[in-house]
Amino acid sequence: MGAVLLRNNLIEIRQQLKKAGKRVVFTNGCFDILHRGHVDYLSKARALGDILIIGVNTDASVQRLKGPTRPIVQEDDRAAVLAALAVVDYVCLFDEDTPHELIRALVPDILVKGADWSVGDIVGKDIVEAAGGTVHTIEFLPNRSTTNIIQKIVQTVVPRSS
Repeated sequence: MGAVLLRNNLIEIRQQLKKAGKRVVFTNGCFDILHRGHVDYLSKARALGDILIIGVNTDASVQRLKGPTRPIVQEDDRAAVLAALAVVDYVCLFDEDTPHELIRALVPDILVKGADWSVGDIVGKDIVEAAGGTVHTIEFLPNRSTTNIIQKIVQTVVPRSS
């Protein structure tokens, strides 16, 4: 089981992992309403290295990115559920709109995002590659998203008028 850590604590652990020669994989996201697509994505990310660190947007950050009705699940719960996954080693909340500062602080060996991102547009790519690391994209499982789950719930609770 992983741990939810404050940024400063995670930076210290990252330094220890680097000294131990562990390959650290980093990814980030909102991870609102955890689903099979998330689990598949995180399993594939973890397989790229020795340690998986996830940066999770705080509630305020999610609202700025996705609107006032999101997130559905509060930040502490999203972080705790992610940390409970066997493939996850560490989780850290970040309040910025992007994980750039967290990536700069950690300098992971491998940076991962979903294949819906062009590698050139991935935040932190410059930092990771300048340090000799690599950037990867991972294909998502089709038809698995928090947005789809929310739409299905809304359709079930509020049936369309005829």
